[in-house]
Amino acid sequence: MAKSAFEEKLHSDKFLVTSEIGPPKGVDVSEMIHHIEILKDRVDAINVTDHQSSMMHFPSLGGCLLIKEHGGEPVLQMTGRDRNRLALQADLLLAYSRGIVNVLCLTGDSINSGDHKDAKPVFDLDSVQMLHMIRMLESGKDAGGNQLKGTPCFCSGASVHPEADFLEPQLIKFEKKVAAGAQFFQTQGVFNVTKLREFSEYASQFNVKVLAGIIVLASARMARYMNNNVPGIILPEEIIDEMETAEKGRGLTKGIEIAVRSIKLIKEEKLAHGIHIMAVGNEGVVPDILDQAGSGGVNQ
Repeated sequence: MAKSAFEEKLHSDKFLVTSEIGPPKGVDVSEMIHHIEILKDRVDAINVTDHQSSMMHFPSLGGCLLIKEHGGEPVLQMTGRDRNRLALQADLLLAYSRGIVNVLCLTGDSINSGDHKDAKPVFDLDSVQMLHMIRMLESGKDAGGNQLKGTPCFCSGASVHPEADFLEPQLIKFEKKVAAGAQFFQTQGVFNVTKLREFSEYASQFNVKVLAGIIVLASARMARYMNNNVPGIILPEEIIDEMETAEKGRGLTKGIEIAVRSIKLIKEEKLAHGIHIMAVGNEGVVPDILDQAGSGGVNQ
């Protein structure tokens, strides 16, 4: 199978734009399809989250199949939290057989942060080990060393957190992911430009593409909740204070303003090779954000 359109763009000088969709808790996928239609011609690829924050939802693989059906470019998210290496490999083989080749490898949040407190976490593989497993599949063998009938080829990525309180462990893990075969990184939401500058300077020595995570805040309440409850999200007080200044019912407008400002700065200072927009249920505003930021997307 030829390289995906997204992988081809990774080898270009294009400023990349990806976004993501959260699948429903249930089988009504109409809203997800609506979001796919909004995004598919405006971004280079669309992630489908995999039981984000350890909450059960329609599967990432199912969402990626819908993206393919509707003419978009999917990124399959896979966490090590919920499946062992047999199940992970089986899902990858199914994905490849259906033309889904972009994969974001994640370890996964703790079960305790989700809505199934009695679920048993698996964590057979972490994100680094998952990347190694994918390289094994691409060599024609499974993780047990057994020969495959037909060899897949993936475009593999991972996450990184430039704003972690203790950055050095993140950098060590980043290097391990690069060594394991990660071709692109999508960061956690970034709000501290100073820390992003530091990480960008460090990451520039590696031959990988980094897409800075842009979270679209909808209210001051959402900002405070994410800061206190969502693993990996660190919001500076000045951002929360700025969200507090929004008039009643205008929180999303202020969040869009902050997102646009961040994207413009990232582009102007070349702090990343692109952006990954997380609109958290407000996917309909992504085209407006891209227009205001001067990042038109795939057709512009």
